[in-house]
Amino acid sequence: MAKEVRVGFLQNNPEILNTKSNTRRIVELLDEVQDALIVLPELATTGYAFENKYEVAEAAEPADVARSPVLEAIADKAARNSLHVVIGFPELSGELIYNSAVLIGPSGLQALYRKIHLFDREKLFFTPGDAPPPVIDVTGYGRIGIMICYDWYFPETARSLAFRGADMIAHPANLVLPWCLDAMKTRSLENRVFSITANRCGTESHGGRTIRFYGRSQVLSPDGNVLAVADDAQEEIRVVTIDPATARDKAISQRNPGMCEVRRRLLPLE
Repeated sequence: MAKEVRVGFLQNNPEILNTKSNTRRIVELLDEVQDALIVLPELATTGYAFENKYEVAEAAEPADVARSPVLEAIADKAARNSLHVVIGFPELSGELIYNSAVLIGPSGLQALYRKIHLFDREKLFFTPGDAPPPVIDVTGYGRIGIMICYDWYFPETARSLAFRGADMIAHPANLVLPWCLDAMKTRSLENRVFSITANRCGTESHGGRTIRFYGRSQVLSPDGNVLAVADDAQEEIRVVTIDPATARDKAISQRNPGMCEVRRRLLPLE
């Protein structure tokens, strides 16, 4: 694992159901950065305020670079710019639709996560995932855990990623409650991990509903310190340099080993 790596977020404002245009805009913004891990929002290419399941089904794509125009475009940019990209999208798998996120690197798709904790109207459109959120050992970056938006509300989600060795948590989000981002400071601090929350910005009106998103995407340190934060309303890409190895020291003090002590009590040693 390299001592220092470049990580960050891309905060965007997608137009509801305009997948082609949204994807082109994302690719344009990604062209500004090279050699980095970039996290994008939940459902970054489709928008969020769906009216019915038919709209979601029409926008959904398989988690297969060869069969998904969205993932193919991201994979091409990742290969060209030496990027690792975590992006949220509606995934079509057989007759089921998931609120998913993938990790795509220069060599292609590396991981898939299907959101477990669906929020509000998401339950009308998506099937909840039935597999634990993944931790992926990425050469040169360390161990990356993935969770999506409302997963933040359940401390066990981030804790499970930390217990399985995550150095950082990639957190695609469409946060509609103003205090959600504050909670991620606690998730980083209590687990001693970096976290990268990519939230979308803007206001979306569709099907008689208007939803405001709070932006303020952020990168947090294992101490809960803000290393980078976006505006609340503008599209933005930010990158910072971190040392993932610092997330492997879980000690709070010389006599307080932090979550390592909890792990020894609750989980068997590997």
